[in-house]
Amino acid sequence: MSTTTNATKSQQIELASRPDGRPEPSNFRSRTVELSPIEDGQFLVKNLWMSVDPYMRGRMKAGDSYVQAFKIDEPLEGGCVGEIVQSRHPGFSEGKLVLGQLGWREYWKSDGEGVQVVDPELAPLQAYLGVLGMTGMTAWVGLNKIAKLKPNSTVFVSAASGAVGSVVCQLAKAKDCRVIGSAGKPEKMEWLKDKAGIDECINYKEVDDLSSELASLAPDGIDVYFDNVGGDHLEAAIDAMNDFGVCVECGMISTYNATEPQPAPRNLFKVIAKRIRMQGFIVRDHMDEKDEFASEMAPLIQDGKLLWEETVTEGLKNAPDAFIGLFEGSNLGKSLVRISAD
Repeated sequence: MSTTTNATKSQQIELASRPDGRPEPSNFRSRTVELSPIEDGQFLVKNLWMSVDPYMRGRMKAGDSYVQAFKIDEPLEGGCVGEIVQSRHPGFSEGKLVLGQLGWREYWKSDGEGVQVVDPELAPLQAYLGVLGMTGMTAWVGLNKIAKLKPNSTVFVSAASGAVGSVVCQLAKAKDCRVIGSAGKPEKMEWLKDKAGIDECINYKEVDDLSSELASLAPDGIDVYFDNVGGDHLEAAIDAMNDFGVCVECGMISTYNATEPQPAPRNLFKVIAKRIRMQGFIVRDHMDEKDEFASEMAPLIQDGKLLWEETVTEGLKNAPDAFIGLFEGSNLGKSLVRISAD
């Protein structure tokens, strides 16, 4: 075990100001800090990969939410995987690869709380930020624990080519469901049809009436809507929903950058007549089910039945651009930053 006591310089990305509307580069700043040497019971991690996710936009707002807001002039946080490069902890040896929540920086120290050792032989290291991480578990929990998905159901997924949506589509297909997805670019639609194997896809940017388009593709209605977008997608799903259907409320990216309150779906009254169940969820509330999640996902990955795409941005300094790109539809699948020295 190393007893290295040298301080470490680490670049980090901080929140410079709270965005008003869509985030801009000026809302972020890069700074280099010096980390004090590790102490007994600690280890030092060099980040290799980090995740950027839409939920982080909510943490950039002041006020209470289900997770603490980011602080001005402090580094942001998020999922990351890295290598232990120094250790004075008996349970975390140097060279181990670990999953943590201190992204947006080159190095971080830990006492091991909340840190998970990962196996790079099961899947590429960055997959622990995607299909094998919180992203994949969000899809799995939403379908299995919230929707309680039954085989042969009809499922509508918004932002279907995104990190969560693309996994939702494939998990639903694995249960012999009919899957309709929504995406905004031809190449995303092509991936969904050819790779994810969904049945129908809507380019929401090219239709005048999303409700009518969904109705034409689901003449027998839909049973489950997995909501990543909100707004007109939620309204269309309610119109198409069968009696006793379920709206799984995972995210509403269409509202994250709104500067004024957005109107509710105009057809919300149909929730009553159709006896629709709408339930929001936070995946962190289901961490006691992570072993069940892993046991179901691993064979799908090993058998090649679960595919994923990654949009990779190179270099920590470009992490703000990767994050901003989420709201421009730039990413196909999981958006990741490969951290490298400048």
